[in-house]
Amino acid sequence: MIVIQRLNLGNLSKEKEVIAAHGMGCSVMRKLIMLSALTLLIVVSMAPSTPTTPFRLVHLHSLNLACNDFNLSQIPSQIGRLSRLTHLNLSFSSLSGQIPQQIFNLSRLISLDLSLYDYGLKLHNPSFKDLVQHLTNLKVLHLSSVSISSRVPKLLANFSSLESIRLIDGGLQGEFPVGIFQLPNLKILDLSENTDLKVSQGRFHTHSVTFASLFILTSQIITLAQVFFILLDWQSNQDHYFATSRSQLDSLALSSNELQGSIPSNVSRLKNLEGLDLHSNNLVGSVDLSAFLQLKKLSIFILSFNSLTLITKNSTTASTPNFDVLGLASCNLAGFPRFLHSQDQLEFLDLSSNNIQGKIPSWMCGISTNYLDYLNLSHNLLSGFEKEPALFQWAQIRILDLRSNRLHGSLPLPPSSTLSYLISHNKLVGEVSALLCKLSALETLDLSFNNLSGSLPHCLGNLSDSLSLLDLRRNNFNGSIPLTWRTGCRLRMISIGYNQLQGKVPRTLAKCSSLELIDFGNNLIIDRFPSWLRNLQDLRILILRSNGFYGVIDKPQAKGFSNLRVIDLSHNSFTGKLSSIHFEIWDAMKVINASLMTYMGDSMGPNDWFPAGAYYGQYDYSMLMYNKGLELEYRKIPSILTAIDFSYNKFEGEIPDIIGNLQQLYLLNLSNNLLNGHIPSSLANLTELECLDLSRNMLSGKLPPELSKLTFLSSFDVSYNQLEGSIPRGNQFDTFESNQYEGNKGLCGAPLKKKCENFEASPQERSNVVEDDDTGSVFEFKWMIGLIGYGSGFIFGVVVGHKITRKKHDWFVKTFGRKQQHRSQRVNRRRSRS
Repeated sequence: MIVIQRLNLGNLSKEKEVIAAHGMGCSVMRKLIMLSALTLLIVVSMAPSTPTTPFRLVHLHSLNLACNDFNLSQIPSQIGRLSRLTHLNLSFSSLSGQIPQQIFNLSRLISLDLSLYDYGLKLHNPSFKDLVQHLTNLKVLHLSSVSISSRVPKLLANFSSLESIRLIDGGLQGEFPVGIFQLPNLKILDLSENTDLKVSQGRFHTHSVTFASLFILTSQIITLAQVFFILLDWQSNQDHYFATSRSQLDSLALSSNELQGSIPSNVSRLKNLEGLDLHSNNLVGSVDLSAFLQLKKLSIFILSFNSLTLITKNSTTASTPNFDVLGLASCNLAGFPRFLHSQDQLEFLDLSSNNIQGKIPSWMCGISTNYLDYLNLSHNLLSGFEKEPALFQWAQIRILDLRSNRLHGSLPLPPSSTLSYLISHNKLVGEVSALLCKLSALETLDLSFNNLSGSLPHCLGNLSDSLSLLDLRRNNFNGSIPLTWRTGCRLRMISIGYNQLQGKVPRTLAKCSSLELIDFGNNLIIDRFPSWLRNLQDLRILILRSNGFYGVIDKPQAKGFSNLRVIDLSHNSFTGKLSSIHFEIWDAMKVINASLMTYMGDSMGPNDWFPAGAYYGQYDYSMLMYNKGLELEYRKIPSILTAIDFSYNKFEGEIPDIIGNLQQLYLLNLSNNLLNGHIPSSLANLTELECLDLSRNMLSGKLPPELSKLTFLSSFDVSYNQLEGSIPRGNQFDTFESNQYEGNKGLCGAPLKKKCENFEASPQERSNVVEDDDTGSVFEFKWMIGLIGYGSGFIFGVVVGHKITRKKHDWFVKTFGRKQQHRSQRVNRRRSRS
């Protein structure tokens, strides 16, 4: 709803209020904001004598430009001219830079919201203290993800009118002023993700707290009972506490912290509780679901990703709450809870990572058919459907995740509303129906790791306008690859490896300019190297291994492949020399950038209803590679990972010196070719290199002693060449075994039995290396993923986890805030149908 209290078209200089959009998600609100801006421009154009910038409208009282994209521009200093502003909202609008000092001119501000999803804005000079000293009338102060990096001013405890404070992830430091807990009107306080902030066990005035998101920090290990004491002013007489305070608390969000212990049974006595989110903590014990089903107002209920065992035996279908959001992932469920029978307005249901066995009952496929937006049943033990659905009945569903079960039979088709359909790692058989191509909204399709067969529907190319991610690996598909990719193709990933596909790489893929990953490995493709792929500027991973590719790789006529990070051409029949020009244009392999420590992937579907899509709907790119003869499945691909595998071809000539410029390289495999000449000493510049395989070529000369400087080198093989001289010693070279040098009659020194005649001439390249236990290795991490299975690891926990937590929190706040509005809309829809 757009609320315009006053809009004077006759005299803009007297305008009092302008455009405020309330109670909507960013994507919906963005459309209204754009309409608002357009309306404002039209109005301005109708009054030639009026300045054409909103910063000249000095009588404005309210300015809301939230959820726009200002392309990382700075807040204009002219904003200080709007001295009569009482409400300013620039949140989630892609702003950056220092907050200008001129904002202090807005002394009448009651509400200030500059929150972001990621760092962009800074409040350093002027500082947080400066802002507080000037804006003394604030009731709402939201600066989440604004880089503050200072203490919280004690002066803030004097702001008796403050109702809402959100300072998430601002780099806050020192002791939090305990006086803020005593502010009489404070309803919202969120200081989460400030790991350098110390919070004492202050007490709120319980009469004023209606919502309080967790302010305890992830660095502080506490129990849930302690949180209740701190957050809710727990009294020694708990009955007295609940008698006086239970009517006040309506929502509790304590997710993604390090909470320990069990859930206090008294939480079920909070009769007005409408939202409870405890996901991703360390909570343990058995939880009786029936206690929560007594909370009649509860509509958002999330216990996912703890170590809880949910008891559902006593749960009934009578008089249970009508849930909008239900998250019971990883709750040790052995079956579908019976109370789901009565749910007819669920929009979000997550039962993933449980032990639910057997077939999906028919009633389960009929719950909330008009409202269900997201359903996740992945990582269970489901074997099929009680009644095989020709088509799922959820009319509004957008994300359907059935991965990693035991589903057999033919591929069930999702509804036409589906954006993301994930059904990989099952036992599906048969052909893929061409009816799949009628899903015109489909963005993500993952059918990988099944037993599907037959030819691929050639109409798949007709989904070019919508399809972004296509994963068909590890099936038995045959025939040719769909050729009809159209102009404007949105495809970002196509992975069809480990099938029996024939023919050539379709040139129409050149129309898919957003492609980041192409995996055609392990098929029956016979073609020359598709040099035209160099025009795909976003391409990072190219895998063509184990096919029938042949011929010389043409020298590029122009720059290309500048973002290429992984290229695997192994097990083909490529010939000719390794041109230095190719290695010269791979710019992404040259620069070491630790700030890229994220995973390649995409959030499935739009985030207007559930901005936590990156949490519940993150689709990680994955790939298969070989290292030391082992096939490793990289279920997550770090953005910093770089690799070149040209092994098992017929490349000849010398190894180009220019490879030494690829300082970001982690793996280099040139084994089983016809390469000759010396091993270039420039390889010592590859300081990140962990795997180097030059075996089974015709290389000659000595091993460069400089290679001992490669202190991350864990896999090294130069066997079966024509090398001579002494083997370098020091650092990693003291760990390699003799079989990594065998087949070189001229080599001598440890670990070989053959001693060098002149031992003193043996190169010694020992570096003073300080070992750091916290220093991780990408390949070491990937070994864990490949050999142990689905793992998260250090990189995921520290880097991606940060973004997950933030987005998940914002999702809860926004979803809860919109609950009443959507409920009213549903009632109206029901009335209209009746």
